[in-house]
Amino acid sequence: MKVFLQATDLTRRVGDKTLFHGISIGIGEGQRVGLIAQNGTGKTTLLNILAGVDEPDEGEVVLRSGIRVGYLSQTPEFPSEMSVMDACFWHACQDRNDTEEALDLEVRSKQILGKLKIGDTTRKMGVLSGGQVKRVALANVLLQNPDLLILDEPTNHLDLEMIEWLEGYLGRQCITLLMVTHDRYFLDRVCNVILEMDDQTLYTYRGNYAYYLEKRQERIDNARAEIARANNLYRTELEWMRSTPQARSHKARYREEAFYELEKKAKRHIEEDKLRLQVNSTYIGSKIFEAEYVSKSFPAGEGREELVILKDFYYNFSRYEKMGIVGNNGTGKSTFLKLLLGLVQPDSGRFVIGETVKFGYFSQEPMQVDESMKVIDAVRRVAEYVDLGGGKHLTAMQFLQHFMFTPLQQQNYIYKLSGGERRRLQLCTVLMQNPNFLILDEPTNDMDIVTLQILEQYLQDFKGCVIIVSHDRYFMDKVVDHLLVFQGNGLVKDFPGNYTQFRESEKLLEKTENGKLKTENVKVKTENSSPTANGKPRLTEKKRKLTFKERQEFEQLEKDIEALEQEKTDIESALSSGTVSVDEITTMSKRLPLLNDELDEKSMRWLELSEFA
Repeated sequence: MKVFLQATDLTRRVGDKTLFHGISIGIGEGQRVGLIAQNGTGKTTLLNILAGVDEPDEGEVVLRSGIRVGYLSQTPEFPSEMSVMDACFWHACQDRNDTEEALDLEVRSKQILGKLKIGDTTRKMGVLSGGQVKRVALANVLLQNPDLLILDEPTNHLDLEMIEWLEGYLGRQCITLLMVTHDRYFLDRVCNVILEMDDQTLYTYRGNYAYYLEKRQERIDNARAEIARANNLYRTELEWMRSTPQARSHKARYREEAFYELEKKAKRHIEEDKLRLQVNSTYIGSKIFEAEYVSKSFPAGEGREELVILKDFYYNFSRYEKMGIVGNNGTGKSTFLKLLLGLVQPDSGRFVIGETVKFGYFSQEPMQVDESMKVIDAVRRVAEYVDLGGGKHLTAMQFLQHFMFTPLQQQNYIYKLSGGERRRLQLCTVLMQNPNFLILDEPTNDMDIVTLQILEQYLQDFKGCVIIVSHDRYFMDKVVDHLLVFQGNGLVKDFPGNYTQFRESEKLLEKTENGKLKTENVKVKTENSSPTANGKPRLTEKKRKLTFKERQEFEQLEKDIEALEQEKTDIESALSSGTVSVDEITTMSKRLPLLNDELDEKSMRWLELSEFA
């Protein structure tokens, strides 16, 4: 296997804080690597170093000669006066004079720009929102067709349709990939290697996200067992060490040295599973809210058509309901939340809110706070403690610890926090208000996976109402039991289930509709063979039959397709098992996209011949 990138003994410090120390990474051709770590541990810094944007304090990064690297940063930047089209093709057209490559680039550009919904390509980059800039940057890095693709949170600001397309695109391409993402379904379906940064150490798991979860737990269990054994021996050795020098002078010196190594092991700390945090929300009555035939639209403007959000929308929200809101970007999901909160007024109709409802709103916009404040002071300004019910409570400091702010980090100034840590602090300030109705707008953006797991547990136990707008499918499946699907042009579909159930329902409906369409086409053909307008019967064409050679090809195609599908299933199972070697993973990763192409080609030919079979 060719090694595309090798990083050795990387160390990086920020002030008096060490982000990582002495870590080494090797990425081979065809590997799709997902990097997992808590916010504030240096994920983005590490990607910047590996991409050549930043330098380590110690260590080195070596790229294979001739390798092209494409890097999507978490906050990409372009010249403000550059057009969207120029930004999409920035660096993508260098050294590409070959006609065939130019045609390939044109085809791929149409596909990528269309799927990422990059419309008016004459607009200037300076007028785009952060989410639009991120999508343009993603298009740019994909169009570069790099040998090694490095992506920092690629699914942020993408709607569910775009995420599913990108998931399929990266899965089909014969590409070498390193990425940071909180999207666990994305990790599971795209990656074949997981790297975990924990306690300044890097752990490697050769499998997808599901395999990582299993093996990580085994690693933690083994480490706890080792610490327990070390503690038992440590007590014995400590007594010996405390004995007088004369009593141990005849002992070998190596035993003293071994004691200090044993002491390090015994004092290691493994993060224990946190108890589920069950907060006692304030009382909420049976009347929650009722949307009474609400309509809202925004008039057409310069270069923009009229945007219809709601048309005579009626909904009666139930007590303790946990609702998810999904839909493509621009269909009005965030506007719906602001209408409910009274931050935006409807054109007609109204929202009737129950008297006992106390909203807690986590918005996409960053919180407005004095950055010179300490973390603990920002939370204490909201509340000194959280009521757990039954006379129990948590102090602000204890609550922050539950959301992974150590006592030392709580004394940190807000301006020193990473983007993900700020989002986590913002979440804490919302939850500390003890609301009984939580409204969360894209809460998973920039959150690490550990925080998401804590938040999922919190929401599952939350004794109140929840509305969530999110593109994180895994998160939605864990928390919500009901969906409002914004389909655009004021159409809102009410679906009783989570996101995966909704997608399965949509796929089933699509198959049914395709079946009906085929039947209707057959009827149309039959009607077209009826008598013509002058009353004379039309001569119907005699149906062509397969030649002997075509019949043989048709039968062979059926066997080939079955064999290819079985091979695909076997490869996907092997990649998910975590039992195959690195070389086998590389070989299989290269074979899979070729297999998909071969299946598509043979299936299309089979369909052509089936018309005459």
